[in-house]
Amino acid sequence: MKTFGITILLTSLLISAPASAQNANVDKRVDRLEQEMRAVQRKVFPGGSGKFFEPEITAESGPAAPTTAITTSAVTDLIARVDALESSLASLTGQVEENGFRLKKIEDRLAAAEAKATEAEAATSTSASPAVAAPEATADPERVEGVAAIVMPDTGDAGEDAYIYGYRLWEAKFYPEAQTQLKKTAEEHADHRRASFAQNLLGRAYLDDKKPALASVALYENYQKRPRGERAPDSLYFLSTALVQLGKKDDACRVLAEMQDVYPEVANGRLANRVTSGKTAANCK
Repeated sequence: MKTFGITILLTSLLISAPASAQNANVDKRVDRLEQEMRAVQRKVFPGGSGKFFEPEITAESGPAAPTTAITTSAVTDLIARVDALESSLASLTGQVEENGFRLKKIEDRLAAAEAKATEAEAATSTSASPAVAAPEATADPERVEGVAAIVMPDTGDAGEDAYIYGYRLWEAKFYPEAQTQLKKTAEEHADHRRASFAQNLLGRAYLDDKKPALASVALYENYQKRPRGERAPDSLYFLSTALVQLGKKDDACRVLAEMQDVYPEVANGRLANRVTSGKTAANCK
């Protein structure tokens, strides 16, 4: 399974890869520079002690004029190259620090968004039924009565019953209540076959509730955690829809290409029409 470019998940790769390549290049340049310095020493001071710029020249003989010229030129060139190398290293260090700062800002924004979403979920009010709560902002008597009228099945299969209840809430367009129920189902019945259905429908419930950012997270998570789940291909399609709504059409096209590559039978079969409409919406080439 490949990994495609969703902005929230790939930032760290985009930042670290250039730094590693540049560090390796700088190391090679340092090694080469040291070799060249040793070569210059051997040429200028053939009787040297093996240490840089410590020739064994007696006071009586003194250095010959041509040797002095060569030494001065070589040292000047090497110093200039060392200066350039130090400048390059300083620039690279600055880039790494800047990228680290940018990554920290992104992580802080994501953490703030997650905290805000958690607060919104926590701000639910009166319980509409034993399984799900109705949000305060919409807890009017008519809505409470409508949610309470939706019955959770009792077949003896807890995972199935939890999902069907969430589905019924979503079908009745009680999206916030459905989101709470479906998220709970995916978490508490993670090993059940319906977990893939619940997480996928959670993403759809966010989309229907005009929350494409939350939808993209839920849908990508379903594909990432349950790539062989029955609704993993569907999650990629709806993920492309969320990305289009977020103005990220190029990413949406990559998601659809991923879907066709990983799930060719589904992409060319059950979801063929959706793939076509998804590509049209994203202006894929």
